[in-house]
Amino acid sequence: MPDSTTTPTNQPPIAVDDVAVRFAGDSGDGMQLAGGQFTATTALVGNDFATFPDYPAEIRAPRGTTFGVSGFQVHFSSNTIHTPGDVVDVLVAMNPAAFKTNIADVRPGGIVLADEDEFGKVGLKKAGYEPDVNPLDDEDLQRRYRIVPVPLSRIVREELADDDHGAKEVMRCRNIFALGLVCWLYDRPLEPTIDHLNETFGVKKGRQDIADLNIRALRAGWNFGETAELVGERYTVAPADLKPGTYRRISGNEAMVLGLTAAARKANKPMVYASYPITPASDVLHGMSGMKRFDVTTFQAEDEIAAVCAAIGASFAGSIGVTGTSGPGLALKGEAMGLAVMLELPLVILDVQRGGPATGMPTKPEQADLLQAMFGRSGEAPVIVLAAASPSDCFDTAIEAVRLATRHMCPVIVLSDAAIANGAEPWKLPDLEAIEPIEITHPTEPNDGEVFHPYMRDEHTGGRPWAIPGTPGLEHRVGGLEKEAVTGNVCYDGENHEAMVHARQAKIMAAQAVIPPIEVGGDTTSDTLILGWGGSRGAILEAADQLSAAGTPVAHAHLRHLNPFPADLGDVLARFDRVIVPETNSGQLRFLLRATYLCDAIGVNVMRGRSFQVQELVEGITRAMEGKS
Repeated sequence: MPDSTTTPTNQPPIAVDDVAVRFAGDSGDGMQLAGGQFTATTALVGNDFATFPDYPAEIRAPRGTTFGVSGFQVHFSSNTIHTPGDVVDVLVAMNPAAFKTNIADVRPGGIVLADEDEFGKVGLKKAGYEPDVNPLDDEDLQRRYRIVPVPLSRIVREELADDDHGAKEVMRCRNIFALGLVCWLYDRPLEPTIDHLNETFGVKKGRQDIADLNIRALRAGWNFGETAELVGERYTVAPADLKPGTYRRISGNEAMVLGLTAAARKANKPMVYASYPITPASDVLHGMSGMKRFDVTTFQAEDEIAAVCAAIGASFAGSIGVTGTSGPGLALKGEAMGLAVMLELPLVILDVQRGGPATGMPTKPEQADLLQAMFGRSGEAPVIVLAAASPSDCFDTAIEAVRLATRHMCPVIVLSDAAIANGAEPWKLPDLEAIEPIEITHPTEPNDGEVFHPYMRDEHTGGRPWAIPGTPGLEHRVGGLEKEAVTGNVCYDGENHEAMVHARQAKIMAAQAVIPPIEVGGDTTSDTLILGWGGSRGAILEAADQLSAAGTPVAHAHLRHLNPFPADLGDVLARFDRVIVPETNSGQLRFLLRATYLCDAIGVNVMRGRSFQVQELVEGITRAMEGKS
C-alpha cells in the first residue's frame, strides 16, 4: 500500500496489490461483525483473503480496558496469499485501549482511524494513559503513522438523532459506521452489507427498524469518507486470479462441520457428535446441531468424559462417534480414549488447540498438544493423529479422519487450532461426487455355520469386525480388560497381552499403506528443508517465497499425518543436510523426528498466543541456516 500521498477524492482509486485491515474495540463493539461483513464483501469482490479474529479471554472485561479488546484482521489481495498479514495497513481503533494494544502492528505510514470522541480523560485512564496525554496528539506517532481522528460517536449520534431508538441502540451502530468508512476507503460496495442487515434483522428477527438504523449508519460512514477528505485518497484491490469454480468464505470450524457430515454420508452411516462446550471448539457443536437432515445427532454432555464416552457408545452401536474439545478437555478424555483403543472401535476426536497449560490462554492458538495426542493415555494406547493446515483444509482432514478410523477400527485425533478454527479463507466448493466413498470392509454379519470371532483381524488393515449389537450371531464381550486374540475373551496372560499390544500398534502403522507420499515444494535441490505441520503452512509458504526472492532458496514440506508418519518421510529427511522445523510450541515435532529418524532437526519456535508472522519466520530460518540460535 502506498505511503502518504494526497489524492483528491474525486480521482479514481489507487490500485494496490494487497491490504491488511484490522477492526479493534471493546468486545461489545461488534468488531467481529464488522470485520466478518467486510470479509464477506471482499469475498464477493473476488479477492483472495485470510482472516484472524482475536477474542479476549474475559467474558465481561470492564469496558475500555486493554484486556477486553476484541479485534478482527482481514488480509485481502489480488494475488494468492496464505496468512492474515504481519503488519496492518489500516487500523480502526474504537477507543484508547484498542489503540494502545494494536498500534505497534501498524506499518510505518499506515492509516489509523480513531474514534476521537472516546479519547477523553476517562477513556485514556481506563487504557492506562495519563488523562492529560492524548496519544492521538503524540508527534512521534504522527510522524510514524497517518493518524486520522474521526468524531465517530458524535456523528452517529447526530445522524441517527431523529430516530425513535434510544441512545444505547444508536451507539451500537458505531461499528457499522466504521465499516461504511472502510468500505469507502477500499471501494467496497455497500449492497452486500445492506442485504445482510435486512436479512439478519428484518427477516429473521422481525426488526426492520434495527436494520434501517444500521443501514443509515453504514451510509453515513461512506458519506463521511466521501465528504470529509480526512484521508485524502481511496484504494482498490483487483480480484485475484483464482481457479475457476464456485467459492465461499469458510472458517476452520465450519469446514470441519461440513467435512464430518460429508464423511458420514460417504460412509453411509449415521453420525453422533457428542461434545462439552469449550473455547475454541464450541462452534463445531453449534454447526453439527444444524445437520440433523443428514442423519447427524448432536449431544451436549455435562462434561468432557461424558462426551467422549457417549461418542464411544455411538460407535459401539454402529454410528460414527465423534467428539470435540480443546487441550484441557483432551486430557480429560484420555482414559476413555484408552477404552476406545481397547475396544477397537472407530472414534474421531477433534482437538482445537489453544495456549496452555491448564486454562492458559483459551482464545489464543498454539501447537502444544501434539505430544499429548501421541502419548496422553495410560499404557500402550496408539492412535492415528492428523493435523489440518488451514481453514479450508479442515474439510479434507475431517473426511480423512473418518476414513482412517473406520478402515483401521481405531481412534483418530484431528488437531486444529484457534487460528485455523476462527480464521477464514476462500474455499472452492468441491465436487462431492468426486470424493471416494468410505467403504466399511469389516464384516458386520456372521458367516453361516461359523463361530464369530470379534478380534479376528483384516490382514491388510489390522482392523477387527464392526460387530453391531442386536445382530444375531455377533454376540461378543466388550470392556476395558485385555482381550484374548481372536476370541475377545478377557485374558490376563502376559504373552497374549504383548501380542495384542503389538497388534494394536501394527494396525496404526498399517495406515501408511494409504497415506500419500510427501510433496516437497520450493527448491528441491537446496540442502535445507523446512518441515511443518498444522497451522504453520501459510507462513512457511510465504517465508520460503521471500527467502527464494532474496537468493536463499529452500525446500519445504508439510505433514498432515503425524502418527503414523508417511512411509517415505525418512527418505525425504535423508535427502537434506539441514531440516528446520517451525512450531508454535517448544519443539514437539522436532522431538518426534529426532526420536524416530535420528534426524538432528533444528527448531524455530514461538509461543506468543498467535501464529507465526512471516518476517519472524524468515529471520528464524536464516539464523538456523547460519548456525545461530
